[in-house]
Amino acid sequence: MGSLMERVSGAPISWGVCEVPGWGHWMSMTRVLGEMRDLGLHATELGPEGFLPVDPRRRARLLGEYGLVLAGGFVPVVLHDPDRDPLPEVAAALDALGEGTPLVLAAATGLDGYDERPDLETKHWVTLLANLDAVAGLAASRGHVAALHPHVGTVVQTRIEVERVLDGSDVPLCLDTGHMYIGGVDLQSLVRTVPDRVAHVHLKDVDSVLAHQVREGSLAYTEGVRQGMYRPLGEGHIDIAGMVAVLEESGYEGWYVMEQDTIIDAEPPAGTGPVEDVRTGLRLLREVADGAR
Repeated sequence: MGSLMERVSGAPISWGVCEVPGWGHWMSMTRVLGEMRDLGLHATELGPEGFLPVDPRRRARLLGEYGLVLAGGFVPVVLHDPDRDPLPEVAAALDALGEGTPLVLAAATGLDGYDERPDLETKHWVTLLANLDAVAGLAASRGHVAALHPHVGTVVQTRIEVERVLDGSDVPLCLDTGHMYIGGVDLQSLVRTVPDRVAHVHLKDVDSVLAHQVREGSLAYTEGVRQGMYRPLGEGHIDIAGMVAVLEESGYEGWYVMEQDTIIDAEPPAGTGPVEDVRTGLRLLREVADGAR
């Protein structure tokens, strides 16, 4: 796909645009895409329904006006319910993504938001693992990669659950540094052990105190985000530079999506707000890229 910096993408949720009801203010599409362009980003993820045009051709034309392409689409789907077939929903999502765009799959609970989740029984795990392989196979048959995104508040969140997915299915992963850190995953060890299972990357940095509180259940995920759990890349506890270096050494060639979940309550003045945090993260990634030359 190109050099490291040519593979850096933005995400609408870094500008506060999220699918969760009541999450916060959505900044305007034109402002978000314009700021991505001005920062020199090469792509964006899809964002929630209603943010970008549904029709793939119309959306591609719009993104092209900003010098962007589509890097992926985050799609939460219930995969653990034995009485529910997820494939029609996934097929519709693939149609909406357009040709070749990665499907970033979350194993949704069926509840709104990410502040609570059920404990799965054995029959649910059997269904989940079978559905993960079925979804990955459907996506591959249509020219897409489907990558499971371990995510706080879904049914695949913790280190043990990630390991169970790796052992019990062939689905590749979206390695989200923030969510997987909160879940207790040793990020660099995972990349070194199963580099072929990393198909997509979301870059987040975290405040370790707030992340620990979310991991232990003493702080709700949404409140953790509101309090600033996600920090600009390089200003939190995760060694983002080291993480990217390990991924590059492993042969990773996919997108790096700068995805720092944030909640805002009102449109900030021009030139301020989330764009400042994304700009900070880009400086770090440029330093990593320059060091690798």
